[in-house]
Amino acid sequence: MLEDVVESSMMNVDVWQIIMYSGASVLLGVLVACVHMYRNTYSQSFIVTLTILPILVQSVIMLVNGNVGTGIAVLGAFSLIRFRSVAGGAREISSIFWSMGIGLATGMGYLMYALIFSAFVAIVLIVLTRTKFGSKSKVAERSLRISIPEDIDYANLFDDLLQNYGYEISLEQVRTTNMGSLMELRYYIKLKNIEQEKELIDAIRTKNGNLPVISGRVSSIKAEL
Repeated sequence: MLEDVVESSMMNVDVWQIIMYSGASVLLGVLVACVHMYRNTYSQSFIVTLTILPILVQSVIMLVNGNVGTGIAVLGAFSLIRFRSVAGGAREISSIFWSMGIGLATGMGYLMYALIFSAFVAIVLIVLTRTKFGSKSKVAERSLRISIPEDIDYANLFDDLLQNYGYEISLEQVRTTNMGSLMELRYYIKLKNIEQEKELIDAIRTKNGNLPVISGRVSSIKAEL
């Protein structure tokens, strides 16, 4: 009985077709890895993963005889170890989905479809990266640290000024510095126009007696998405 099962399974297997699809998956995986490395930070282990991920997905899909629903269910079992991996950025996530899409297409036998959409995605990503699309936003989050003499009432002192240059303004922290002779106010502000940052700093300096003013980026995990 076991021999009959093996023979019936082998009848549906075209060895050369499997080799052709597997080779295409590897080559397209290399394409994904090369595009991901273009003007981007990466680790060797992630690049290797992008290269072999298409053929792994393809193998699972072919193993379940092209049943996408069953294949995705099998691949979903690997999410059980998701808690052990570090969350990646948007670029990493898009590359992973791209690799998985290639594996799904080749596993279903749509080799030409995998070639066409991979070439299209590669061209679009390279063009967007070269043109720095979306990188020159005029709106920016800033953390403002303003020093004032300790005898000045800081309540609503800079509110009117900050509202002229930004929105979503809030006073995050107040602390004393320089042995208690100065106070430091830390504001969160979302600037209306990043090009007006120097103008804002100059306006604050005229109001706080030319004491130190520090404008820095806001550290946030939202930058990963």
